[in-house]
Amino acid sequence: MRKIPFQFSHGSYIREKLVERTVEGTGATAIDVETDFNYLFPDLAKDPNSLLPADNPADTIAKLKDLGNAMIDAQEPIDPAEANSDIPPVYTYWGQFIDHDVTANTDRASQDLQTDIIKDDFQPLAPDFVAEKLKNLRRPVFDLDSVYGDGPTLNPTNPTEAKDFYQEDDPVKFKIGQNALKNSAGDDVPGERIPPTDDLMRDLPRKDRNAIIGDSRNDENLIVAQLHTAFLRFHNAVVDWIRTNEPKSFKDEQGLFERAQNLVRWHHQWLVVNDFLKTLTVDGTVDNILKGGLKFYDLQYRDIFMPLEFSVAAYRFGHSMVRAGYDYNRNFGLEAVLIPSASFELLFSFTGRGNIGERNGPGANDTLPFNWIIEWDRFVDKTAAAERQRRSARKIDTHLTPPLSTMINEGEDEPSTMIKELLKHLAKRNLLRGYLLSIPTGQSLAAKLGVPKLTPEELKQDNSDAMNQALEPFLEKTPAWFYILKEAEVRAKGDTLGEVGSRLAAETFIGLMMNDPASYLNQRDYNNQQWEPGKGVRLPDGGEIHTIGDFLKFAGVML
Repeated sequence: MRKIPFQFSHGSYIREKLVERTVEGTGATAIDVETDFNYLFPDLAKDPNSLLPADNPADTIAKLKDLGNAMIDAQEPIDPAEANSDIPPVYTYWGQFIDHDVTANTDRASQDLQTDIIKDDFQPLAPDFVAEKLKNLRRPVFDLDSVYGDGPTLNPTNPTEAKDFYQEDDPVKFKIGQNALKNSAGDDVPGERIPPTDDLMRDLPRKDRNAIIGDSRNDENLIVAQLHTAFLRFHNAVVDWIRTNEPKSFKDEQGLFERAQNLVRWHHQWLVVNDFLKTLTVDGTVDNILKGGLKFYDLQYRDIFMPLEFSVAAYRFGHSMVRAGYDYNRNFGLEAVLIPSASFELLFSFTGRGNIGERNGPGANDTLPFNWIIEWDRFVDKTAAAERQRRSARKIDTHLTPPLSTMINEGEDEPSTMIKELLKHLAKRNLLRGYLLSIPTGQSLAAKLGVPKLTPEELKQDNSDAMNQALEPFLEKTPAWFYILKEAEVRAKGDTLGEVGSRLAAETFIGLMMNDPASYLNQRDYNNQQWEPGKGVRLPDGGEIHTIGDFLKFAGVML
């Protein structure tokens, strides 16, 4: 297998030359891995009746672009009150973090996949060709390789590729970046400190402003960057907890690291199932699968794989949850110590990709300024989110916030204005990518899952005239991504996925874990009892890690 670069581009079409240039520029490599994408329902992907029309691709492509345009909200108000869900915003970016941990490459145009979405008349690819040629550059297991890479260097004669992620004097722990009190010009950073006020170790570790982490996509926007920082901190706190509470559980540094790594993985996996999935799927979906088993994720005749119907369609529901602005902290939030909102643009500026403020902020910083440390309590509180104000994610529906039509960091190297506009437009990209990769229609997926199909009336419900006009050609055969969003909108009021989306998400995540011998679902004690949070680390008050908020508290990044 080949070495895979740490450097990835998020959610966009990636030219081969860009990947080569990135590797040459960094020299960074990660784990040797190349795993399969495949279709959950290959029979549907091969059935023309279950796909969008392919007899006149140019016509279908033009109509998909019209539909993508109609999905972007009007510019004002940029996040209308009626768009607010009862889901806390953390789930948007936790979902992105998860995606980066288990997938990379659905968007890459390799030498074997010459057709790409920037053409006006590309032909949808044959499913067998896609399954053979499109490879996942992540392991489809929840092992946090985006955090750990290939581990620390505990034997100097056998250094790891990820050695620079870890501390020199305590190599079982991660390096953490220090927040700046002054900008690169030596001027004081304005604003109030974020509790705990004496903790200024809440940035990713950096070199020349670039994050030294296992997946560069986690430094593309500030919220996911702060979440990645929390994972580094959580691991370090687990190491300290083991040393204090389980001193006999390890013989050497290797044993200590492996014990800590396993606990971090199992806590996260448990939270993915029991917090993330249960929050975002229809009630009962997760428990039905855990008790009744998998119905659709079948590995009888194939190796573990990442389903394309999930990666290319169902799991992109999170794009509709993105807000244009957040009540981020006391400096960039409702109190308006500095400005009353953390805009989408600023969240992409105060990262390594944005040169930490140089692009649209007051000027470059060497590390994240202290005034941009996130206040996680504003992002995890379900009671506050239920008020459907700015401390909630947007609804899971067919409406995307305007900044997602002008994506920062995407298409900047393109000489063609038309191509640049396409690559910056998330809705168009998602729809065209689904068409390129022969993803079955929403109606065919619903029938396969045994879920009542959306009627044409439901598909048109509460739409603008422009959206219904763009949707007209797709009322009987609807792109899966749009269908899943609309199902959530009309059957779950945008507060969870609908039945099709819920089943695809839960079957995929739980299926991957059930088929991973190292996951928490397959860990048993001497009484044959499955691993659970009570067998892991505890908060200072003895509490167990049952929510993402508990996780952040244990990491010390939230009071």
